[in-house]
Amino acid sequence: QVQLVESGGGLVQAGGSLRLSCAASGRTFSSYAMGWFRQAPGKEREFVAAIRWSGPGTYYADSVKGRFTISRDNAKNTVYLQMNSLKPEDTAVYFCAAERFWNSATTPKDFRSWGQGTQVTVSS
Repeated sequence: QVQLVESGGGLVQAGGSLRLSCAASGRTFSSYAMGWFRQAPGKEREFVAAIRWSGPGTYYADSVKGRFTISRDNAKNTVYLQMNSLKPEDTAVYFCAAERFWNSATTPKDFRSWGQGTQVTVSS
């Protein structure tokens, strides 16, 4: 398993941008699929984006497609979530997740390693 630490959350106005980072420990980071999920108050944790350990495979929730971009730097053991054109409904705690044997499913139970989360608040 890997240890994950998110950073980069904060308060931003609608239409603004933020970049989240997730630093992972462990020598086998490059073998893990990485994902971002979010959870708003009173709601279930939901999938945002994921990226395979190598190759061009990226996946997005329909609600963020075209606005968010997930990327990874295996040399730095870090995955990023660039969030543009933010909306108030993007307000949530954002979690980084990792899974070595990812089956391309996008529910929380399909990722076994989690960070502690970082708060993103978008004001209108």
